Amino acid sequence: MPKFEDLLAEGAAVDVAGWDFSWFEGRATEERPPWGYARMLGARMSALAGVPDAAALDLQTGGGEVLATIPAGPPLLAATESWPPNVEVARRNLARLGARVVPVSDELADLPFAGATFDLVVSRHPVAVPWEEVARVLKPGGTYFSQDVGDGSVRELTEFMMGPRPAAGPQGPRPAAGPQGPRPAAGPQGPRPAAGPQGPVPASEVSTRDPKWSVLAAERAGLTVTDLREFRGRMEFGDIAAVVHFLRKVIWIVPGFTVDAYREKLSALHERIRAEGPFPATTVRFLIEARKEDRGAQEQEIPGDPASG
Repeated sequence: MPKFEDLLAEGAAVDVAGWDFSWFEGRATEERPPWGYARMLGARMSALAGVPDAAALDLQTGGGEVLATIPAGPPLLAATESWPPNVEVARRNLARLGARVVPVSDELADLPFAGATFDLVVSRHPVAVPWEEVARVLKPGGTYFSQDVGDGSVRELTEFMMGPRPAAGPQGPRPAAGPQGPRPAAGPQGPRPAAGPQGPVPASEVSTRDPKWSVLAAERAGLTVTDLREFRGRMEFGDIAAVVHFLRKVIWIVPGFTVDAYREKLSALHERIRAEGPFPATTVRFLIEARKEDRGAQEQEIPGDPASG
């Protein structure tokens, strides 16, 4: 195995722009959920291709790597991203699809689109979901579809580096970074809480990783959850360079991580991997789909009329 200092330098030198994880091949592994988010995303986008006036939006696209895998998209395809280095990466990756990449200030900012614009809003591993804004920009009958990072994902690595962490809950703090890549911290006013029919949903609830809070926030925004699936799998880190690069790239795992600040912990983990083999952790994901009801279509149905059944 290469020397500790050489591995630290290697992990610290890898570019973290975009959301491409190909560098980890042969150095870290992660079990994937059985549902196949990218395949399901491609099917939903392809169904809108060629449909007049159809539109779709990818929230927190990162470098656009996942959206770029769809075979075809609707006539109007847009994506948002808040980390400036990712914006240009996404524009390059999504040029083939003719997608418009729109910078936003943060994950909970108002979306710069008119109401009832999109048939489909999607996101893979959002930091936080602006549910009220999602409901606003969806057309009646439109759908929100995402795969999220669940509560406690990679907790083993977090606790090795930082010690035991409190369990997540509705009162927990909103992280300043998340699984879609490095993010700037919220501004002086902090994150904006999402509103809904039952009153404001605290930002801490909106961003909590337990799917029950996502269901609650979606319903408060007026959406109906139509699908919810959960998955727990195994991750392994084969060397300390992989750990360093992962913590630099996915910075919510150990907020404020730097090699110098965590050198002692990194050394201990390096020795553990040498003695015991790859460091194991748990990956947690959930899939959620929600629909904005078409109230107009419902009102047009005549109760008791066989034609409306």
